[in-house]
Amino acid sequence: MALKSFKPYTKSTRGTILIDRTGLWKGKPYKSLTFAKNASKGRNNLGRITSRNHGGGHKQKYRQIDFYRRKFDTFAEVERIEYDPNRTCYIMLVKFEDNQKFYYLAPQGIKVGDKIKNGSNAEIKVGNCLPLQNIPVGIDVHNVELQPGAGGKIARSAGTSVTISGIDGNYSLIKMTSGEVRKIDSRSMATIGVLSNPDKKNIKIGKAGRSRWLGRRPHTRGVVMNPVDHPHGGGEGKSAGGRHPVSPQGQSAKGLKTRNNKRTEKFIVRRRKKKRA
Repeated sequence: MALKSFKPYTKSTRGTILIDRTGLWKGKPYKSLTFAKNASKGRNNLGRITSRNHGGGHKQKYRQIDFYRRKFDTFAEVERIEYDPNRTCYIMLVKFEDNQKFYYLAPQGIKVGDKIKNGSNAEIKVGNCLPLQNIPVGIDVHNVELQPGAGGKIARSAGTSVTISGIDGNYSLIKMTSGEVRKIDSRSMATIGVLSNPDKKNIKIGKAGRSRWLGRRPHTRGVVMNPVDHPHGGGEGKSAGGRHPVSPQGQSAKGLKTRNNKRTEKFIVRRRKKKRA
């Protein structure tokens, strides 16, 4: 998919860069695999805001994606590739030989009419899903399970993938985009290929209205608030706040390690790369 820029008829179109979705399915999603999505607007069950700056936006239907890929040893044909408003990558509707249909995440390079297969005897081909132990070292994979049978959790957004960098007994060593190397059970399933829509990162929204269509509300900086509303608030004129950056709740916003999961600590072989300041 190519990027799409616009003639500067207005101030907003001058800077707008969007993705050209020519070639994607133009109709409605497959009805049996969709259900209503009730917008939470950032509120919890008591109606209190727990996630700020969320709300509004266009109404969306949720597409039920099969992250488990448990229909083994039978071929499926890619019927169409669709846009999904609930995620950054594209999705594909596949039809199995028994006429059963599923939505899968669409990898880069897959086309309508291609045949895909799940299971340990599937070939190493883009779109096929196999256990990690059957995939050669150095292959890019996505939708990787953390535990066998738990469904794909790793590498599910546009243009992402992880690499199998080695084998350690019953575990495969997976190198993440962050640089972290992690051990995952070799019986876990993974799908071959890099996910579609890598140009997502090059989009330029162009105007505030488009952000509102996506359900993003205006974000007010903490330093312009009063002390009662934010730890950065108060002071005469522009003020740095007199403290390190924090969230509205006082949690450090830059550099504090918040991971607290000793149970899975042993699976991390190498920590992610530190970002340069």
